[in-house]
Amino acid sequence: MPADRGADEVLRAEGAGRTYKSGKEEVAALSGADLAFNAGEVTVLRGRSGSGKTTLLNLAGLLDRPTAGRIIFLGRDTRRLSDRKLALLRRGNLGYVLQDSGVVERMSALANVALPGFYAGLTVDKSRKLARAALDAVELGGKLHRMVGQLSGGERMRVGLARALVLSPRLVICDEPTASLDAETANLVIGALRQAADTGACIICASHDPIVIERADRLITLAAGRITGDARAGAEAVP
Repeated sequence: MPADRGADEVLRAEGAGRTYKSGKEEVAALSGADLAFNAGEVTVLRGRSGSGKTTLLNLAGLLDRPTAGRIIFLGRDTRRLSDRKLALLRRGNLGYVLQDSGVVERMSALANVALPGFYAGLTVDKSRKLARAALDAVELGGKLHRMVGQLSGGERMRVGLARALVLSPRLVICDEPTASLDAETANLVIGALRQAADTGACIICASHDPIVIERADRLITLAAGRITGDARAGAEAVP
């Protein structure tokens, strides 16, 4: 049964599944996911490659649609939304932290982080003001005008993190955000995500990194496209 609804619920999956075509066969990447995600929490998804983590992230981030069940985001049944309305719902409400940072290397750090503000209809001055503050928060205030292609891998990841958080989204989706980062940078990344959760964001993060897991509130384990464990951090996961 789905978890009980809460006043701080941001996203809910009800019997959510995703099946893909592979030649003449259908492959169930995710089946029967019944999960609720609340504001103020960092949830970590764990599981081997092919367990369904990325599929769940894509459904939760409204980047893909379930072939079974439904996703409810901010009280809205996303099955009923057109692609255009879904894009408008994502705008400003969702942030994405990608393993490869997802930044535009031929733009400056400031221009990269200001992009969500422009797309959301903010003025240039307001977008840049928010971008400066977001870059300061990830300790890149001294490199505002540096081309991203000239930054280190860890710095590019921090630019991507700042861009994901710049509009204070309700939900942040993270795919292995600390992969290949040194411990200091990884701690900075999870610290920023933890702060976002503490100020009301819902964070859903696929990760095997102990640094991330130690700062999480909840651990969800997947195997073969199904939820096999769901527990508060520090407690034994129960099926």
